[in-house]
Amino acid sequence: MAKQINEILVEQGKITPEQNKQALLYAKQNNVPIAEAILRSGFANEEQVTIALSKHFAIPYASKENGILVPEREQNLQDIVNEKFARENMVVPLFMEDDSLAVAVLDPTNLFLIENLKMMSGKQIQPFITSKSQLLSVIDSFYSNKNLLEEVLNETIAAAPADAAATAESDEEIEVTGVLDLDRMSPNSSQYVKQVNAILRQAISERTSDIHLEMFDERVSLRFRIDGSLYERTAPAKDAVNAIISRIKILSKLDIAEKRLPQDGSFTIRYQNRSIEVRVSVCPAVYGEKLVLRILDKGSGEMNIEKLGFEPDQQKAFLEAAHLPHGLIFLTGPTGSGKSTTLNAVLTSIRTSELNFMTLEDPVEYKLAGISQVQVKPAIGLTFAAGLRSFLRQDPDVILVGEVRDNETAEACLKAALTGHLVLSTLHTNDALGAVPRLIDMGMEPFLLASSLALVAAQRLIRILCPYCKVPHIPDSATLDRIIREGHLNPRDANSWTFFKSVGCPRCFGTGFSGRRAIYEVYRTTEEMRNIIYKTQDLIALRKAAVASGALNLRANGWRKVIRGLTTVDEILSITTADE
Repeated sequence: MAKQINEILVEQGKITPEQNKQALLYAKQNNVPIAEAILRSGFANEEQVTIALSKHFAIPYASKENGILVPEREQNLQDIVNEKFARENMVVPLFMEDDSLAVAVLDPTNLFLIENLKMMSGKQIQPFITSKSQLLSVIDSFYSNKNLLEEVLNETIAAAPADAAATAESDEEIEVTGVLDLDRMSPNSSQYVKQVNAILRQAISERTSDIHLEMFDERVSLRFRIDGSLYERTAPAKDAVNAIISRIKILSKLDIAEKRLPQDGSFTIRYQNRSIEVRVSVCPAVYGEKLVLRILDKGSGEMNIEKLGFEPDQQKAFLEAAHLPHGLIFLTGPTGSGKSTTLNAVLTSIRTSELNFMTLEDPVEYKLAGISQVQVKPAIGLTFAAGLRSFLRQDPDVILVGEVRDNETAEACLKAALTGHLVLSTLHTNDALGAVPRLIDMGMEPFLLASSLALVAAQRLIRILCPYCKVPHIPDSATLDRIIREGHLNPRDANSWTFFKSVGCPRCFGTGFSGRRAIYEVYRTTEEMRNIIYKTQDLIALRKAAVASGALNLRANGWRKVIRGLTTVDEILSITTADE
């Protein structure tokens, strides 16, 4: 008899026996499968559960990492399994071999789906099991051959409506719930509604984080921020921009008549079986309003700490600090460097029902099961400092403060750490150790900071090379010497290193890169570092003490990504400096 999924996960050490009991109870109380109960409880991630399902059903596991979840484009598989069928049934064809068709599915026990695929292909079906997030990602890339944005924006607009705002407001696609469903684009929609939908769909398919639409004297600019860089895209006509912005304002419940002041809002869209939040910022400029949309695809957020980019020693140090009963942990980096993702992944890793976890954020980007999360609202007096004071009356064990912005918040964090709580937060500094003088400038007493600071870390995001078009590259001897020196690497290992450079292909939309990963510097506070913080606060001496502890800085971490063929030399040089 095949072992159950929860038993397999316990055997593999992915969940504890206590978590297994809690998951079984949750499954019974909520009438859900045990795999779903484990996922909802956050005891294991999607990949771990899928691998356990693979063992349970004795069906091979397919993922991008093991190279199986890569459809063969030369075999015209999209003609056998079209995009509509693939999305509705959560299946993607992988390859054909003799009289069999290999497919990746979520539920290999769905015999009705297997029979349908047999009739469609005329072949025997070889199923592979995969996770939902990976399957959706592969469907997006495999079927994204048409540029919907260019197609819609190049259509001729017969006549602009007299009142563009009224046209946008009357469109039937704005649901009562406030959720815009991009999967059901009405053929009767106005041209401007189609253009907005096309921009959103194209941006999501290209993994865009921000959309920029702005007017200049002679032209319109539409740019997508992909993996941290802005790329120009086909822009709408100049006389359509005001109508497009009005449409977005209505979706975001903003004032369409107000064009003199900046406005912020948000709306939610439903696309390809997932819910995506869009944050809207409209700002008046010289030639008209500038629109920026931030796309927050919660389904793409990586909550697995093992996949964030930590080196093994760094991950161990961070988790050891996160398991301490009290103290301060600070993560530094610029806006958009992934600090929230890292801290939420750490919380997910250490979460247990035996402790009370609370977060204070602005805004709450990831909703975490089993953790009380609070959104700050400065307009009504709910600031970071005020919320933190309230938290201390809620019997917390672990507190996450989204950001330390002022003296009051810094003092509240220190007080919480000194009274037996573990506090995690972020700062905007150039490197990890720069957090020390910044916190002292904010009013923290050096002797109190020295005794309570458990760990400081910094991170940046680097672009990862597209696996489909990257080509081998041999760096010159000067670059190789630099990598060895700055990376603290052994030159005798150089024969095992692999270097690549970016090229660009349709799968990465010509960028040469696909996705981003973090690089870190992580410093556990040693006794020598505590003495320096307490006595002199000398940043140079602090850096020497940190290096003496054997920890890697940002650039050394980055070079390790380069020699593994994950990114390029130029990418690391553009993101880091040698003295970090």
